Amino acid sequence: MTGPLTAAQAEIDQAGVAGALGDLARGDRLALVVPGSPRLVTAVMGALRAGVVPVVLDPATPRAELEALLTDVDPARVVRGADELEALHHHAPAELAPVPLGRPVHVTSGTTGRRKGVWSGVLAVDAARALWAEEADLWDFGPSDVHVVVSPLHHSAPLRFAIGTLLAGGSVLVPGSFSPAGFLELCADHRPTTVFTAPAQLQRLREHGGAEAALAGFRLIAHAGAPCPEPVKRWLVDAAGDAVWEFYGSTEGQFTVCSAADWAAHPGSVGRARPGRTLSTDPDGTIWCTVPTYARFTYWNAPDKTAAAWRGDAFTVGDLGRLDADGWLYLDGRRDDLVITGGVNVYPVEVERVLQECPGVREVAVYGVDDERWGQRVEVAVVGDAGAVDGWAREHLAPAQRPKVVHVLDELPRTSTGKVLRRALRARA
Repeated sequence: MTGPLTAAQAEIDQAGVAGALGDLARGDRLALVVPGSPRLVTAVMGALRAGVVPVVLDPATPRAELEALLTDVDPARVVRGADELEALHHHAPAELAPVPLGRPVHVTSGTTGRRKGVWSGVLAVDAARALWAEEADLWDFGPSDVHVVVSPLHHSAPLRFAIGTLLAGGSVLVPGSFSPAGFLELCADHRPTTVFTAPAQLQRLREHGGAEAALAGFRLIAHAGAPCPEPVKRWLVDAAGDAVWEFYGSTEGQFTVCSAADWAAHPGSVGRARPGRTLSTDPDGTIWCTVPTYARFTYWNAPDKTAAAWRGDAFTVGDLGRLDADGWLYLDGRRDDLVITGGVNVYPVEVERVLQECPGVREVAVYGVDDERWGQRVEVAVVGDAGAVDGWAREHLAPAQRPKVVHVLDELPRTSTGKVLRRALRARA
């Protein structure tokens, strides 16, 4: 890989991108169908600082789905592949807005249905400053930071951390596809200070072995995207201590933040509302989050879905959870994942937390399957040794929560950010 992308070089690159987009109007869409790279980061930033909204798409998306997404978004320009991305940077520089004027469009991960573009538009400069200052204040980005990107840049959080670091004067490493050995080699060579990662990557590092010393060198290890198994979280906190932070959020917006100390004091919680937000839950557990004006969004070309997502200044993505008296949030999963068996609500996340502790189990995913007698039955997919699962379930779970069928898999189906695709497991069943 090349060396770190510095803030100074990124500024030059962004000006060239802005110059290349000079014929586009404010609010036009620029579709970027390219692999992750430093050039992708600067293309996104340069477009946003020119008032053009980048739509960052996974180049590995199946062709028919990709073309449908492009038709829906109706971009003024499409950039496909590394060569076209490189050409975008070689243009006479243009003046840049002081900060990116909003967020890029990302499409939701599609774990529960059709993927939707999340649109925030083009913000006024003051609102855009507030948007990016919020990230800088929360994560304390600074000029001495070296951030390493280990997750795909077509998802929101990896790109957000990279942009925030560059805006603060720091540097960014984009090594490509994640592997434990490659990550440890990069840490030895470049000594990065911050990283955003998914629990699936942390699990791979733990299984690889020898990562503790590298993790101890970070000042910030942020993780999100899926529940982190408790054994993995304990291992991470033992290695990196106060550098470990968890947050709960989605493509649409951010809800909570949780330090290592908070996690230890409130086991199972994903934290409390991050600054500028408030949380509430409906009687059925649906989580709502109020956000500042600059953090509002719509679903592109989906007014009905947008209306269903908002209630005043609060939005929901359909997740379920509980708030305790002090505002700590505990997740129960997604409404679409809820299993109702014999009239009893079973939350897969709760069952997974228990089964993850079963000896021999490396990874586990719980889901519901239609059943003539019970309406739905609980099934589980296990990576590892499943021999003790039945006994462990009888000892630690209520009857309705106990899996009726155990499937042993080599690996769980996941999105590129590590979220388990329960609908793929249901389809297999």
